[in-house]
Amino acid sequence: MPEVQFEVDVDADPDEQPMPVHNRWHPDIPSVISADPGDQLRVECLDWTGGQIHDDDNANDVRDVDLDAVHYLSGPIEVNGAEPGDLLVMDILDIGVLNERWEYGFTGIFSQQNGGGFLTDHFPNAAKTIWDLQGTKATSRHIPDVRFEGKIHPGLVGTAPSHELLEEWNKREQELIDKHQEDPESIPDHPTKEAQPPVANAPTPNSAIMGDMDDDEAEEAAEEGARTVPPRENGGNCDIKDLSLGSRVYFPVYVDGGKLSMGDIHFSQGDGEITFCGAIEMAGYLDIEVDLIKDGMNKYGIDHPIFEPGHRGPTFEDYVVFEGYSVTEDGEQKYIDSHVAYRRAALEAIEYLKKFGYTGEQAYMILGTVPVEGRQSGVVDIPSACSTLALPKGVFNFDISPDSLGPGQGKGQVAITDEPLND
Repeated sequence: MPEVQFEVDVDADPDEQPMPVHNRWHPDIPSVISADPGDQLRVECLDWTGGQIHDDDNANDVRDVDLDAVHYLSGPIEVNGAEPGDLLVMDILDIGVLNERWEYGFTGIFSQQNGGGFLTDHFPNAAKTIWDLQGTKATSRHIPDVRFEGKIHPGLVGTAPSHELLEEWNKREQELIDKHQEDPESIPDHPTKEAQPPVANAPTPNSAIMGDMDDDEAEEAAEEGARTVPPRENGGNCDIKDLSLGSRVYFPVYVDGGKLSMGDIHFSQGDGEITFCGAIEMAGYLDIEVDLIKDGMNKYGIDHPIFEPGHRGPTFEDYVVFEGYSVTEDGEQKYIDSHVAYRRAALEAIEYLKKFGYTGEQAYMILGTVPVEGRQSGVVDIPSACSTLALPKGVFNFDISPDSLGPGQGKGQVAITDEPLND
């Protein structure tokens, strides 16, 4: 295996790591390790919350997560010879759990007052599921009769932005924040049409960790450092379940050295990661190989990442597929709106699973963690888009086909709280 080049300590606070992590995007965060094109290296990563979520049956830690602090990224890695305009190539050789140091995963439904999620208007309270990770398989005491092979992948990986690109990000996201503050109903796909959840996260020095910058530089950079929550032109928090073992990713280079960073490793996830903390989150490692394509952005017309997926499991053959259309739950017709259509497909799947004895929260978390296949199936037939959600039958210990539906039996409960956020 490649030698560990970036080490983490899951028992230490994020600001006391053996090597400095960071939780903002900024071009001036110094690289902490370097690699030549063709080098292979192992990069260890904290879970995205930096140890805020615990292996217990209480969801208050999910309710109270400090979202100013996340994500904690390993890097930056300088690839020697990388220049703006190049493509930085990353091959994912292996991904795994930090054995004997981290042996569980977690999934959360975030409170509507603290992050929310895809269906936060239906599930406004915090909830948590803990998963046992057994080789390639996951099971949970909180969701009985489910056992499946995970689609393991990094939720977040990307290169550093240039100063110009950082300024562009902050400008366009602040405009969206201002629009929402002025009129919450002006955001077409906002789930509540209210002040919460927010539509974007502006830069803040609160809980900012700026890697190996000195204190004065770090304080200044934190005022403009971009939050790591969304995907952007550099890659970032894309949460693509198929960016898994054997994948090759091509990242645009915006600064000298590229400054590649990564984290937020998922043991498994369904398309959309719909509960927001919807994957099976964990600390883990990535074995990668890096390379460069000189002037690749110009040669191939690329200013966003592209990737070639790997071909290693899991594989499912049989699905129950749920259709959704761009008509809201209260009957309002939307025009070719795939976001609304996917919501309706997810809600149909949740109602279906409830007939087998699962609670709504359990069903919601199943759709976030099991490698469901989400599709924009139709986007031309006015006025309704059609989105589909394919749920693999093989992850259940019983047949979920419609012809076997019975009265259903209760299947326990996830850890849930309806208490307010801590002051």
